[in-house]
Amino acid sequence: MTHPLDVPALHPAIAPLGFLVGTWVGEGEGEYPTIEPFAYTEQITVSHVGKPFLAYAQRTWSADDGRPLHAETGYWRAAPGGAVELVVAHPTGHAELAEGTLAGHVVSVRTLGVQRTTSAKEVTAIARRLTVEGDHLHYELDMAAVGQPLVRHLRGTLLRVSAEQRA
Repeated sequence: MTHPLDVPALHPAIAPLGFLVGTWVGEGEGEYPTIEPFAYTEQITVSHVGKPFLAYAQRTWSADDGRPLHAETGYWRAAPGGAVELVVAHPTGHAELAEGTLAGHVVSVRTLGVQRTTSAKEVTAIARRLTVEGDHLHYELDMAAVGQPLVRHLRGTLLRVSAEQRA
């Protein structure tokens, strides 16, 4: 009998994305045509419970004074033919559905759509590219929002600080 706190085996359907599992910590920088550039620290946790998805949680803090900046949570899913799906909820009132591809340890996804609450700012598209090299995760996030086209918004490099996590 397994204990509820034991980490189960990774579900075979999500195994192609297993290289994302762990807690990642690092630095990033943000920019956008409508704001001043900024630096941040970040933690991403990708975990599993033995089901065909990976749970994803992200938090950032200002590099200047440590105040919280952003957080998001969601799920990574592997689809047939090397496709990848991402579902993310943002506390800013946005929900994003994205699909893309997996090539080795490179994941590229782009939103199929972004839904928003009445009070949320307009965001029309998000594209993410994650590359894992050993215990380093590099990513870029492009965004189209508030009348601006899809342009670079965030980029960061994180180090894996632990390998196994439960959702």
